[in-house]
Amino acid sequence: QVQLVESGGGLVQAGGSLRLSCTASGETVCISAMGWYRQSPGKERELVAIFRSDDDIWYRESVKGRFTLSRDNGKNTMDLEMIELKSEDTAVYYCNAEAGAKCIQYYGVAYWGKGTLVTVSK
Repeated sequence: QVQLVESGGGLVQAGGSLRLSCTASGETVCISAMGWYRQSPGKERELVAIFRSDDDIWYRESVKGRFTLSRDNGKNTMDLEMIELKSEDTAVYYCNAEAGAKCIQYYGVAYWGKGTLVTVSK
């Protein structure tokens, strides 16, 4: 199993920056894809950015050029650097990891952190 813990959320003014971190523990060797989702009040959870592989990163169109995903496999951490934040970025941000074929017993299982709140004031 994999455990995920997020940190770095908070209150920031529009135009400001925040850096979110996710630390994975447990059977991290099982992780294939890893990324960030967010959920705003009254809206469905949406994918923000994801490592589909070490060299393949996908970003949601609305965050391209403003958010940067990075990963340190040695430390089992993944960061989301967010700049030029907008009020519409306000949401609870969740770290997500999916188990891959290296651990067939968990293949396809999705793991979630508890989330960290990002509030962007106008």
